[in-house]
Amino acid sequence: MKTLVGRKAPSFKASAVAFGDQIINDFSLDQYLGKKHVLFFFYPKDFTFVCPTELHAFNEALAEFEKRNVAVVACSTDTEQSHWGWLQVPKEQGGIKGIKYPIVADTTKTISYNFGVLTGEYEMDENEKLIATGSMVAYRGLFLIDKAGIVRHALINDLPLGRSVEEALRTIDALQQNEETGEVCPANWKKGEKAMQGSHKGVAEYLSSK
Repeated sequence: MKTLVGRKAPSFKASAVAFGDQIINDFSLDQYLGKKHVLFFFYPKDFTFVCPTELHAFNEALAEFEKRNVAVVACSTDTEQSHWGWLQVPKEQGGIKGIKYPIVADTTKTISYNFGVLTGEYEMDENEKLIATGSMVAYRGLFLIDKAGIVRHALINDLPLGRSVEEALRTIDALQQNEETGEVCPANWKKGEKAMQGSHKGVAEYLSSK
């Protein structure tokens, strides 16, 4: 599948659990268009081991995302009932109680498929619908979507590899620096550091200042 970077994020409507206990039947990322950037991330499965560490890490950084006007949304191929049940289990017992951002239920597996993160055993029928022939879950995909609904950053990790919330925030800062100033951000750039003009001359000036 071709990269989604630079393209419109796939649109969808699905059930989701928000604020820890509210089930929303027709949740869509379209609600953020023109209003917020979106950090949309997939995780493999509820009631597992690495996944809650990521979900809690993003939740603990929610104030930083909100400061940047970024909506955080998670997604897995579990049902909304499974999400709701896991949200009732305390953190010290392996649960995700306290998570406030929405968690989408990709029960049809089509959201994961359209974002290019679906793994497992499946095939397409004559109507181009997914037919499971084995277990299907999502890789640890992460997508940064701008206010126009365009994917500006994509990261896909294999199942054992957790992600860095700090790097996600750094990437958001770099994108917003570019949007606000037209500058581009070099390797390991962090908010508050000098960026570069988007030209060869700008690169030369940046390097000469180091």
